[in-house]
Amino acid sequence: MKKILVTGALGQIGSELVTTLRERYGASNIIGSDIRSNQAEMEKGPFEVLDVTNADEMFEIAKKYEVDTIMHLAALLSAKAEAMPKKAWDLNMGGLVNGLEVARELELQFFTPSSIGAFGPLTPKDNTPQDTIQRPTTMYGVNKVAGELLCDYYYHRFGVDTRGVRYPGLISYLTPPGGGTTDYAVEIYYKAIKNKAYTSYIAENTYMDMMYMPDAVNAIIQLMEADSSRLEHRNAFNISAISAAPEDFMYEIQKHIPEFKMSYDVDPIRQKIAESWPNSIDSSAAKKEWDFKVEYDIAKMTKEMLEKITAKELKKCSLE
Repeated sequence: MKKILVTGALGQIGSELVTTLRERYGASNIIGSDIRSNQAEMEKGPFEVLDVTNADEMFEIAKKYEVDTIMHLAALLSAKAEAMPKKAWDLNMGGLVNGLEVARELELQFFTPSSIGAFGPLTPKDNTPQDTIQRPTTMYGVNKVAGELLCDYYYHRFGVDTRGVRYPGLISYLTPPGGGTTDYAVEIYYKAIKNKAYTSYIAENTYMDMMYMPDAVNAIIQLMEADSSRLEHRNAFNISAISAAPEDFMYEIQKHIPEFKMSYDVDPIRQKIAESWPNSIDSSAAKKEWDFKVEYDIAKMTKEMLEKITAKELKKCSLE
Protein backbone atom coordinates (compact mmCIF):
# COMPACT_ATOMS: atom_id res chain seq x y z
CA MET A 1 0.00 0.00 0.00
CA LYS A 2 1.32 3.42 -0.98
CA LYS A 3 1.93 6.06 1.70
CA ILE A 4 2.25 9.49 0.13
CA LEU A 5 3.16 12.98 1.35
CA VAL A 6 1.63 15.70 -0.85
CA THR A 7 3.05 19.22 -0.54
CA GLY A 8 0.97 22.17 -1.73
CA ALA A 9 -2.09 20.06 -0.97
CA LEU A 10 -4.47 23.03 -0.83
CA GLY A 11 -3.51 24.30 -4.28
CA GLN A 12 -5.27 23.78 -7.60
CA ILE A 13 -3.75 20.37 -8.31
CA GLY A 14 -3.24 19.27 -4.73
CA SER A 15 -6.82 19.72 -3.56
CA GLU A 16 -8.12 17.32 -6.20
CA LEU A 17 -5.11 14.99 -6.16
CA VAL A 18 -5.36 14.35 -2.41
CA THR A 19 -9.06 13.45 -2.71
CA THR A 20 -8.39 11.01 -5.56
CA LEU A 21 -5.39 9.45 -3.84
CA ARG A 22 -7.37 8.91 -0.64
CA GLU A 23 -10.11 7.18 -2.59
CA ARG A 24 -7.51 4.96 -4.25
CA TYR A 25 -5.10 4.17 -1.41
CA GLY A 26 -7.08 4.96 1.75
CA ALA A 27 -7.44 8.27 3.60
CA SER A 28 -4.93 7.40 6.34
CA ASN A 29 -2.20 6.73 3.75
CA ILE A 30 -2.26 10.20 2.16
CA ILE A 31 -0.68 13.02 4.16
CA GLY A 32 -1.67 16.43 2.90
CA SER A 33 0.53 19.42 3.72
CA ASP A 34 0.52 23.12 2.97
CA ILE A 35 1.92 26.35 4.36
CA ARG A 36 -1.52 27.15 5.79
CA SER A 37 -3.91 25.00 7.77
CA ASN A 38 -7.36 23.89 6.70
CA GLN A 39 -9.78 22.44 9.22
CA ALA A 40 -11.95 20.73 6.62
CA GLU A 41 -8.96 18.91 5.13
CA MET A 42 -7.67 17.93 8.57
CA GLU A 43 -10.97 16.17 9.24
CA LYS A 44 -10.68 14.08 6.05
CA GLY A 45 -7.24 12.61 6.74
CA PRO A 46 -3.72 13.33 8.00
CA PHE A 47 -2.66 16.94 7.38
CA GLU A 48 0.43 18.89 8.40
CA VAL A 49 1.32 22.57 8.15
CA LEU A 50 4.58 22.65 6.19
CA ASP A 51 6.79 25.38 4.76
CA VAL A 52 8.69 23.50 2.07
CA THR A 53 11.64 25.88 2.36
CA ASN A 54 12.22 24.32 5.79
CA ALA A 55 14.10 21.10 5.00
CA ASP A 56 14.06 19.78 8.59
CA GLU A 57 10.28 20.09 8.82
CA MET A 58 9.78 18.20 5.57
CA PHE A 59 12.16 15.44 6.66
CA GLU A 60 10.46 15.04 10.05
CA ILE A 61 6.96 14.82 8.54
CA ALA A 62 8.05 12.26 5.93
CA LYS A 63 9.78 10.21 8.63
CA LYS A 64 6.89 10.54 11.11
CA TYR A 65 4.39 9.03 8.69
CA GLU A 66 6.86 6.56 7.13
CA VAL A 67 5.92 7.64 3.62
CA ASP A 68 7.32 5.92 0.55
CA THR A 69 6.48 8.71 -1.90
CA ILE A 70 6.57 12.52 -2.05
CA MET A 71 4.37 14.36 -4.54
CA HIS A 72 5.81 17.86 -4.46
CA LEU A 73 3.36 20.48 -5.76
CA ALA A 74 4.17 23.56 -3.69
CA ALA A 75 5.16 26.39 -6.04
CA LEU A 76 4.56 29.98 -7.10
CA LEU A 77 2.90 30.05 -10.54
CA SER A 78 3.82 31.95 -13.69
CA ALA A 79 2.24 35.41 -13.35
CA LYS A 80 2.92 35.66 -9.61
CA ALA A 81 6.47 34.41 -10.15
CA GLU A 82 7.09 37.26 -12.63
CA ALA A 83 5.85 39.76 -10.06
CA MET A 84 8.08 38.27 -7.33
CA PRO A 85 11.02 36.56 -9.08
CA LYS A 86 13.29 36.28 -6.01
CA LYS A 87 10.50 34.78 -3.91
CA ALA A 88 9.68 32.41 -6.79
CA TRP A 89 13.28 31.18 -6.94
CA ASP A 90 13.48 30.68 -3.18
CA LEU A 91 10.19 28.79 -3.00
CA ASN A 92 10.22 26.87 -6.28
CA MET A 93 13.86 25.82 -6.24
CA GLY A 94 14.48 25.77 -2.49
CA GLY A 95 11.40 23.65 -1.85
CA LEU A 96 12.28 21.29 -4.69
CA VAL A 97 15.83 20.59 -3.59
CA ASN A 98 14.58 20.03 -0.03
CA GLY A 99 12.06 17.49 -1.30
CA LEU A 100 14.69 15.73 -3.39
CA GLU A 101 17.05 15.56 -0.42
CA VAL A 102 14.36 13.99 1.75
CA ALA A 103 13.63 11.49 -1.03
CA ARG A 104 17.34 10.68 -1.29
CA GLU A 105 17.86 10.25 2.45
CA LEU A 106 14.72 8.16 3.02
CA GLU A 107 14.84 6.34 -0.37
CA LEU A 108 11.44 7.58 -1.51
CA GLN A 109 9.73 7.80 -4.88
CA PHE A 110 9.40 11.44 -5.95
CA PHE A 111 7.06 13.33 -8.27
CA THR A 112 7.04 17.02 -9.18
CA PRO A 113 5.36 18.70 -12.14
CA SER A 114 7.08 20.79 -14.76
CA SER A 115 5.13 22.92 -17.22
CA ILE A 116 4.85 24.21 -20.77
CA GLY A 117 6.42 27.27 -19.13
CA ALA A 118 9.73 25.40 -19.47
CA PHE A 119 9.64 26.25 -23.17
CA GLY A 120 10.49 29.64 -24.65
CA PRO A 121 10.27 31.81 -27.78
CA LEU A 122 12.87 29.71 -29.62
CA THR A 123 11.01 26.44 -29.01
CA PRO A 124 9.06 25.09 -32.02
CA LYS A 125 5.52 26.30 -31.35
CA ASP A 126 3.46 23.68 -33.18
CA ASN A 127 3.53 20.02 -32.13
CA THR A 128 6.42 20.89 -29.80
CA PRO A 129 8.74 17.85 -29.53
CA GLN A 130 9.50 16.03 -26.30
CA ASP A 131 13.18 16.87 -26.66
CA THR A 132 13.77 20.37 -28.00
CA ILE A 133 15.37 23.72 -27.23
CA GLN A 134 14.28 25.25 -23.91
CA ARG A 135 15.19 28.89 -23.36
CA PRO A 136 12.32 30.34 -21.27
CA THR A 137 12.15 34.09 -20.67
CA THR A 138 10.27 33.98 -17.34
CA MET A 139 11.43 33.17 -13.82
CA TYR A 140 8.78 30.45 -13.64
CA GLY A 141 10.14 28.89 -16.83
CA VAL A 142 13.72 29.10 -15.57
CA ASN A 143 12.61 27.35 -12.37
CA LYS A 144 10.92 24.58 -14.35
CA VAL A 145 13.90 23.90 -16.63
CA ALA A 146 16.23 23.89 -13.64
CA GLY A 147 13.82 21.58 -11.82
CA GLU A 148 13.72 19.11 -14.71
CA LEU A 149 17.51 18.97 -14.76
CA LEU A 150 17.75 18.70 -10.99
CA CYS A 151 15.37 15.74 -10.92
CA ASP A 152 17.37 14.08 -13.70
CA TYR A 153 20.52 14.67 -11.64
CA TYR A 154 19.06 13.06 -8.50
CA TYR A 155 17.99 10.04 -10.56
CA HIS A 156 21.34 9.54 -12.30
CA ARG A 157 23.57 10.58 -9.37
CA PHE A 158 21.70 9.09 -6.41
CA GLY A 159 19.20 6.63 -7.90
CA VAL A 160 16.14 8.54 -6.64
CA ASP A 161 13.03 7.36 -8.53
CA THR A 162 12.08 10.81 -9.79
CA ARG A 163 9.18 11.29 -12.21
CA GLY A 164 7.35 14.27 -13.68
CA VAL A 165 5.23 15.74 -16.45
CA ARG A 166 5.12 19.07 -18.26
CA TYR A 167 1.62 20.28 -17.52
CA PRO A 168 -0.31 22.53 -19.88
CA GLY A 169 -2.79 25.05 -18.45
CA LEU A 170 -5.04 23.27 -15.95
CA ILE A 171 -8.77 23.87 -15.65
CA SER A 172 -10.77 23.10 -12.50
CA TYR A 173 -14.11 24.12 -10.98
CA LEU A 174 -13.06 23.30 -7.40
CA THR A 175 -10.29 25.81 -6.71
CA PRO A 176 -10.03 29.49 -7.71
CA PRO A 177 -7.37 30.66 -10.18
CA GLY A 178 -3.91 30.73 -8.61
CA GLY A 179 -1.91 33.25 -10.61
CA GLY A 180 -1.24 31.31 -13.79
CA THR A 181 -1.23 32.72 -17.31
CA THR A 182 -3.82 30.17 -18.47
CA ASP A 183 -6.23 30.98 -15.62
CA TYR A 184 -8.51 32.84 -18.03
CA ALA A 185 -9.73 29.39 -19.06
CA VAL A 186 -11.09 28.91 -15.53
CA GLU A 187 -12.40 32.46 -15.01
CA ILE A 188 -14.35 32.43 -18.26
CA TYR A 189 -16.72 29.72 -17.00
CA TYR A 190 -17.51 31.53 -13.75
CA LYS A 191 -18.15 34.80 -15.59
CA ALA A 192 -20.29 33.03 -18.18
CA ILE A 193 -22.60 31.75 -15.47
CA LYS A 194 -22.62 34.91 -13.32
CA ASN A 195 -22.49 37.71 -15.89
CA LYS A 196 -23.07 36.10 -19.31
CA ALA A 197 -19.93 38.03 -20.33
CA TYR A 198 -16.17 37.86 -19.92
CA THR A 199 -13.24 40.16 -20.66
CA SER A 200 -10.18 38.12 -21.63
CA TYR A 201 -6.70 39.29 -20.67
CA ILE A 202 -5.28 36.96 -23.34
CA ALA A 203 -5.61 38.08 -26.96
CA GLU A 204 -7.72 36.40 -29.61
CA ASN A 205 -6.02 33.64 -31.61
CA THR A 206 -3.49 32.97 -28.82
CA TYR A 207 -3.32 29.18 -28.66
CA MET A 208 -2.09 27.31 -25.59
CA ASP A 209 -2.36 23.72 -24.39
CA MET A 210 -4.92 22.95 -21.70
CA MET A 211 -6.12 20.00 -19.66
CA TYR A 212 -9.11 19.33 -17.42
CA MET A 213 -8.10 18.56 -13.84
CA PRO A 214 -9.40 14.96 -13.66
CA ASP A 215 -7.09 14.09 -16.56
CA ALA A 216 -4.21 15.96 -14.89
CA VAL A 217 -4.67 14.03 -11.65
CA ASN A 218 -5.00 10.69 -13.42
CA ALA A 219 -1.79 11.40 -15.34
CA ILE A 220 0.15 11.59 -12.07
CA ILE A 221 -1.22 8.25 -10.93
CA GLN A 222 -0.63 6.63 -14.33
CA LEU A 223 2.99 7.79 -14.33
CA MET A 224 3.74 6.90 -10.71
CA GLU A 225 2.32 3.40 -11.14
CA ALA A 226 4.16 2.81 -14.44
CA ASP A 227 6.92 0.24 -14.78
CA SER A 228 10.17 2.12 -14.14
CA SER A 229 12.02 0.14 -16.81
CA ARG A 230 9.81 1.67 -19.54
CA LEU A 231 10.65 5.26 -18.61
CA GLU A 232 13.27 6.93 -20.76
CA HIS A 233 12.48 10.57 -20.03
CA ARG A 234 11.21 10.25 -16.43
CA ASN A 235 11.00 13.91 -15.34
CA ALA A 236 9.61 16.01 -18.15
CA PHE A 237 6.97 14.19 -20.19
CA ASN A 238 4.98 16.40 -22.53
CA ILE A 239 1.25 15.87 -21.87
CA SER A 240 -1.77 17.71 -23.20
CA ALA A 241 -5.44 17.28 -24.02
CA ILE A 242 -6.61 20.52 -25.67
CA SER A 243 -4.98 23.23 -27.79
CA ALA A 244 -7.25 26.28 -27.65
CA ALA A 245 -7.49 30.06 -27.90
CA PRO A 246 -9.94 32.22 -25.89
CA GLU A 247 -12.49 32.26 -28.70
CA ASP A 248 -12.61 28.44 -28.70
CA PHE A 249 -13.87 28.52 -25.11
CA MET A 250 -16.36 31.22 -26.09
CA TYR A 251 -17.79 29.10 -28.93
CA GLU A 252 -18.19 26.06 -26.67
CA ILE A 253 -19.84 28.09 -23.90
CA GLN A 254 -22.25 29.67 -26.39
CA LYS A 255 -23.55 26.17 -27.24
CA HIS A 256 -24.92 26.11 -23.66
CA ILE A 257 -25.36 29.85 -22.99
CA PRO A 258 -26.17 31.44 -26.38
CA GLU A 259 -26.23 34.99 -24.99
CA PHE A 260 -22.66 34.76 -23.68
CA LYS A 261 -20.36 37.52 -24.99
CA MET A 262 -16.60 37.96 -24.77
CA SER A 263 -14.41 41.05 -25.15
CA TYR A 264 -10.67 41.64 -24.77
CA ASP A 265 -8.50 43.79 -22.52
CA VAL A 266 -5.07 42.28 -23.03
CA ASP A 267 -2.63 42.16 -20.10
CA PRO A 268 0.79 42.76 -21.73
CA ILE A 269 2.71 40.75 -19.11
CA ARG A 270 0.57 37.63 -19.32
CA GLN A 271 0.21 37.97 -23.08
CA LYS A 272 3.99 38.05 -23.46
CA ILE A 273 4.26 34.91 -21.35
CA ALA A 274 1.55 33.19 -23.40
CA GLU A 275 3.27 34.04 -26.68
CA SER A 276 6.51 32.46 -25.44
CA TRP A 277 4.75 29.10 -24.94
CA PRO A 278 3.82 26.47 -27.56
CA ASN A 279 0.56 26.46 -29.50
CA SER A 280 0.41 22.66 -29.20
CA ILE A 281 2.73 19.96 -27.90
CA ASP A 282 3.56 16.37 -28.84
CA SER A 283 2.60 13.86 -26.11
CA SER A 284 3.78 10.75 -27.99
CA ALA A 285 6.63 9.92 -25.55
CA ALA A 286 4.19 9.76 -22.62
CA LYS A 287 1.84 7.56 -24.65
CA LYS A 288 4.67 5.22 -25.61
CA GLU A 289 6.42 4.97 -22.23
CA TRP A 290 3.50 4.86 -19.76
CA ASP A 291 0.28 4.71 -21.81
CA PHE A 292 -0.80 8.30 -21.15
CA LYS A 293 -4.38 9.03 -22.19
CA VAL A 294 -7.11 11.58 -21.48
CA GLU A 295 -10.90 11.44 -21.29
CA TYR A 296 -11.89 15.08 -21.82
CA ASP A 297 -11.86 17.27 -24.91
CA ILE A 298 -13.00 20.92 -24.83
CA ALA A 299 -16.65 20.06 -25.51
CA LYS A 300 -16.95 17.43 -22.76
CA MET A 301 -14.99 19.60 -20.31
CA THR A 302 -17.12 22.71 -21.00
CA LYS A 303 -20.37 20.85 -20.39
CA GLU A 304 -19.10 19.51 -17.06
CA MET A 305 -17.51 22.81 -15.96
CA LEU A 306 -20.76 24.70 -16.50
CA GLU A 307 -22.80 22.04 -14.69
CA LYS A 308 -20.42 21.83 -11.73
CA ILE A 309 -20.00 25.59 -11.30
CA THR A 310 -23.76 26.15 -11.54
CA ALA A 311 -24.35 23.55 -8.81
CA LYS A 312 -21.57 25.10 -6.74
CA GLU A 313 -23.05 28.61 -7.02
CA LEU A 314 -26.55 27.38 -6.19
CA LYS A 315 -25.24 25.63 -3.08
CA LYS A 316 -23.42 28.79 -2.02
CA CYS A 317 -26.60 30.85 -2.42
CA SER A 318 -28.62 28.37 -0.37
CA LEU A 319 -26.14 28.66 2.50
CA GLU A 320 -26.15 32.45 2.57
